Amino acid sequence: MRVFLTGATGFIGPALARDLLAQGHEVIGLARTDAAADRLRAIGVQPHRGSLKEPDTLRRAAGAADGVIHLAYTFSPGDLPLGRLLGAVLGGAPWRTVPRMMRAITATNDAALDAIGMALEGSGRPLVTAFATMGVAGAPGHQASRAATEADGPNPDSAGYVRSVSEARVRRWAERGVRASIVRLAPAVHGSGDTGLIPQLAQAARKQGEVLYVDDGAQRWTGVHHGDAVTLFRLALEQGAAGGVYHGVGDPGLSYREIATIMGKRLGLPVRAGTSAQARRQLGFTAPFVATDNPVASDGTRRELGWTPVGPTLREDLEGPAYFRN
Repeated sequence: MRVFLTGATGFIGPALARDLLAQGHEVIGLARTDAAADRLRAIGVQPHRGSLKEPDTLRRAAGAADGVIHLAYTFSPGDLPLGRLLGAVLGGAPWRTVPRMMRAITATNDAALDAIGMALEGSGRPLVTAFATMGVAGAPGHQASRAATEADGPNPDSAGYVRSVSEARVRRWAERGVRASIVRLAPAVHGSGDTGLIPQLAQAARKQGEVLYVDDGAQRWTGVHHGDAVTLFRLALEQGAAGGVYHGVGDPGLSYREIATIMGKRLGLPVRAGTSAQARRQLGFTAPFVATDNPVASDGTRRELGWTPVGPTLREDLEGPAYFRN
């Protein structure tokens, strides 16, 4: 299969590209820069120059592929088309700039997703997209009564809804002849080279001189080793159903208090409980996630795709000597 891969130079992308190549697939990776293109060539991936703000480029690459795995997503205002950026900055009252910016970011990512969907429409070819289980969680501070399943839809009250609102677009493409499916990843996608939430929170802890958890710290965070996430994306590409939802959750994970305790030990920093307001001051945009209880099950995913996680657990990775080294 000729696979177009966006996010090919991110945390999961290079390992996923190598896995696809090992399974006999051809991989074309989206590259925004010459340096990124060189990194892709070095692992046997054919680079395709372009970015998420260039829908025509994405449409051409997807149209020439037998399937697409779409990992890329931008949260950066700098990645917005100029007109959309200016509209967000200058398009109304200054105190409404942040909501306008979030809408502009969502619109840019949705345009990229739609460009890929248009190229695959009516073909039955696969489109696998990456989302987050945080999008189906309750509001920050809410304790879940059960683990979320693949049948649960995005929750507008969740801290992750700004991303998960786009799941509806994937479902629409599934209704238009694309074998489009959704992979929701655990909040802790862990392993060597992790750049996600936990490293960002560790960076904030170093800056503040302490590790903070919210209230009693009982918020549950599931985990998935990045190698198991790689396998899941490939299985969804090869076997996933149109409209399928799959959960990248490899182990029950830890409470955030346990994560904070391990982090504090590894960083040599004190650990303490704080309020949501204190977390916002110290942690910025990541604070709502720290306050979110996100227990998630992946039983349906394992049954349907035959996915069997084999990587280290979240605890095993975090307690390793190298995790908080940088």
